[in-house]
Amino acid sequence: METADMYISGVGTYVPATVGVDHAVAAGWYPAEEVELHGLASVAVAGDVPAPEMALRAARSAVARSGRSPTELDLLLYTSTWHQGPEGWPPQSYVQRHLVGDGVLSTQLKQGCNGMFTALELAAGYLRTGRARRAALLVAADNYGTPLVDRWRMLPGAVAGDAASAVVLDTEPGFARLGSVCTASVSQAEEMHRCAEPLFPPGVTEGRTVDFAAHNDVFRRRAIVEGDGTGVLVTLDERMAEVIDQALSEAGIKAGDVTRVACMNTSREIADQICEHRLGIPGSRSTWEFGRTLGHCGASDQIIALEHLVRRGGLGPGDHLLMFAYGPGVTISAAVVEILESPVWSRTRGGDA
Repeated sequence: METADMYISGVGTYVPATVGVDHAVAAGWYPAEEVELHGLASVAVAGDVPAPEMALRAARSAVARSGRSPTELDLLLYTSTWHQGPEGWPPQSYVQRHLVGDGVLSTQLKQGCNGMFTALELAAGYLRTGRARRAALLVAADNYGTPLVDRWRMLPGAVAGDAASAVVLDTEPGFARLGSVCTASVSQAEEMHRCAEPLFPPGVTEGRTVDFAAHNDVFRRRAIVEGDGTGVLVTLDERMAEVIDQALSEAGIKAGDVTRVACMNTSREIADQICEHRLGIPGSRSTWEFGRTLGHCGASDQIIALEHLVRRGGLGPGDHLLMFAYGPGVTISAAVVEILESPVWSRTRGGDA
């Protein structure tokens, strides 16, 4: 989707204190051999802070930085990858009650780790459908410190971190422009995240643990042994390249124009694959060194990276950030953000950095 008429006026995050990987190894939580293999340093752990409360804190920061009043928002989209609170309770209502009020359409998205990309696409379309619509608040939050999941072992090549992020997508110029956002699906790979687990009854209702790493491993081994499944893995790589190319093209730039790349906070191999092998740019331009200190924070990785880079002066006017993610389904997303100015809250403007 071409989004040259959409801007980012505010961004906010909530990232709790981190726990070092060395401590996790000593405690027996994390395999020692994984340290050298993946190079992860630490992970954000929120303790008993609920995900919706983290979402509210990030949202308040984003709205304050946007210069918009909460009453000027027209849409609230809340995305997550893990359970948010009591079953049957909508977490977006918590943010709505305590921040934006009842005058907006609000709903929850369950699109996995690239839920923020889907939220950007939906919000852009929604804002375009009415002349009076001005801005949308997009929020993501997760706290994995719960039963039925082991944050240290649930993901292949990653550790699950707790965090929240928020973006105000605006029809009026902000500090950044959303140049493009694109998503593609590879539905023949949907089994990758469920493997042989039955569809009914749902695992959570029977107390089954969630282990995406094990599911991924079985799926890939089966694909190699059975032969016909290798085509799906090839399709995933091809579709990734197509999505990135589309995002760059719709933003009107080439790979060489990309200043930084924000991927999911997983092992270095993933970032290098996209930067060096796909884009032909140094892996040092990725946000991996920063992401390795937080863990994979659900749908928040890329927005946390954006906020960090702008706040610390790592992105300035004229720079382009390529964001990339993939999630269960399988869905693959990419987006390009162009920085238009250094906001007052950035270090370069003497703000709250």
